[in-house]
Amino acid sequence: MPPAERVAAFLRANPQFLTHRPELYRALEPPLRVHGERLADHMAAMLAAERTYAGEMADRADGVLAAGRAAAGMAVRVQEAVLALIRSDNKADCISGAFPALLAVDAASLCIEDDLSGTRPLAPGQVTRLVGHRGVVFREGGQDALALHGEAARLARYEALLRLPGEGPPALIALATRDAGTLDARQGPGALGFLARAVAAALGR
Repeated sequence: MPPAERVAAFLRANPQFLTHRPELYRALEPPLRVHGERLADHMAAMLAAERTYAGEMADRADGVLAAGRAAAGMAVRVQEAVLALIRSDNKADCISGAFPALLAVDAASLCIEDDLSGTRPLAPGQVTRLVGHRGVVFREGGQDALALHGEAARLARYEALLRLPGEGPPALIALATRDAGTLDARQGPGALGFLARAVAAALGR
């Protein structure tokens, strides 16, 4: 290990070393010249570094809080969607008709590798190609938009694809939106994963 790295490692392991030897501050060349004695210069540099670090931590905390609020909002919307699904006699119509308003998206479709009324048929292997074995996939809208969303394809700038678990033909729910913030991976795939399980249960899968 080079000498400079050994010194740095020692100071990290002994953060109070200079506290007990303040006279060393006068022997060190400060990283920033302000005015007055070297001790004042070092203190200014240390304060500046701490202010920068505190600012970064505050920004990170704000991001975590924002993500938490977004996830909570999605969870509430999913609860309303599940209640609507329970009350509905036609699950496919509920997904396409009620889910968009309840989930604050522009379109929702039940897509399945079969020919069932009210659903969007997919070719064999399409579900696995689109989502693999993952429960929820967030992505930008692509070349599959027409197959997944039909006449709403032009609105599908961003998508969330929810694979339905259980037995039966492979199926997924395709959600589409023009707003990136509506379908945000930070909102947590947990709530949408629960929605997929609820839909599968309602369909008897």
